[in-house]
Amino acid sequence: MSDAPQSKATLWTSAEIAAATGGALHGGAFHVDDLSIDSRSLKPGDLFVALNGARDGAEFAAAAFAAGAAGVLTARAVEGGSYILVDDALAGLERLAAAARDRSPARRAAVTGSVGKTSVTQAIASGIALAGRSHAPVKSFNNHIGVPLTLARMPAATERAVFELGMNHAEEIRPLSRLVRPDVAVVTTVGAVHTENFPDGELGVARAKAEIFDGLAPGGVAVLNADNAWLPLLSDAATANGGRIVTFGQGADCDAQLIAFERGDDAGAVVVARLHGRPLRFPIAQTGAHWGPNSLAALLTLDALDVSLDCALAALATFAPLAGRGADRRLTLAGGEVVLIDESYNANPMSMAAALKSLGGHRAPGRRLAVLTDMLELGPDAPARHGALAAVIAEAGVDLVFCAGPLMHALWTALPSGQRGAYAETPGELVESLIARLEPGDVMMIKGSNGSKASLIVSALDAAAQRPSPAAAQGAVS
Repeated sequence: MSDAPQSKATLWTSAEIAAATGGALHGGAFHVDDLSIDSRSLKPGDLFVALNGARDGAEFAAAAFAAGAAGVLTARAVEGGSYILVDDALAGLERLAAAARDRSPARRAAVTGSVGKTSVTQAIASGIALAGRSHAPVKSFNNHIGVPLTLARMPAATERAVFELGMNHAEEIRPLSRLVRPDVAVVTTVGAVHTENFPDGELGVARAKAEIFDGLAPGGVAVLNADNAWLPLLSDAATANGGRIVTFGQGADCDAQLIAFERGDDAGAVVVARLHGRPLRFPIAQTGAHWGPNSLAALLTLDALDVSLDCALAALATFAPLAGRGADRRLTLAGGEVVLIDESYNANPMSMAAALKSLGGHRAPGRRLAVLTDMLELGPDAPARHGALAAVIAEAGVDLVFCAGPLMHALWTALPSGQRGAYAETPGELVESLIARLEPGDVMMIKGSNGSKASLIVSALDAAAQRPSPAAAQGAVS
């Protein structure tokens, strides 16, 4: 989904921008169709927001005007076109975002969680797009820049919108939630993610995720995972902020109860559930078992946004895995055709366990191979958490494991010899050994934290793959 305006109608006039930001217009009046913070990807008609990073964003104003920027929002004077001068460009962007929120009648949802927040956000985006004029973030625009940028891009006529709120530390979600003021706040789940940044470990993570309820609109809805151990803490935080709680999970008292997850022979799955007591059986275009609860979180959120059940189910039926988050495809290598499940975007103990479970349930004719790189930001417990994956792998029935990275060495030593595929210090060094061990019909899942470069293995396999035959291509999983 894209958060760009849905038509060429003017998004903001220079007078509106100046009024919203408290800035002063220099040069002629202008209007903009979209916003950009990167002069390299800016489109003609955009407002260039000159944020400061490693360099002063105003230094790129000339490049922005050359690319067709209609104007610049900046904290210092620039040359080459019209600009609005503000005290601080990021603060100006935040004020413009608040003005976008206040001028629109849109019902807004906000999503966070230790696992699945981007995918659930985009699944919700698919549902609201079918229901009317909608707005959603580009990719994982979920931080102190991405959230106000997404909100400031929201057209005035939007009917429903969804936002993703992320964090690495405490007190990062709270200001984002207060800016968005969601009518629906979703926590997919809470687990051991970014724990090196929290002295109290997972408790600190849970408290940080609960900050999403601080901006909940009066009478708002909190969508919570009843199977998560931190449900009481999250429920208390939501209730304290006036939230009405709805839950998803396996319990019979859940508003959305997961009864069964039935994976298909090739692509997709079927979810068997009860929604507010109503029996449901519906197809989804996902294969991971974690999409059982994820789909119910999306259904409850869409319901709270007044999206019809028909629209919601239609969206889930066609919402495909995002890049690096479970998309699978067939590759033809020297040893024959194999299935690659790309989970390389990120990893933590919770998402790793879910991915391994899904791999174990894959209906492939050959072996199930796990190709794993380090999980980062886990603090002093990191080696133990890597080693503990051996039990998860055994339970999932994974046949062979390939490991790369110093932290994954703890898993390598914990594995029985029969499950050891190969180990390397770096992802690049693992590729040759991996390819040498592949057999026709194998399915391999590649997963690791973004910083540990699991994606390099995916790229290397793509580069090594031969062009599939027409018959193979026709049967490929998209």
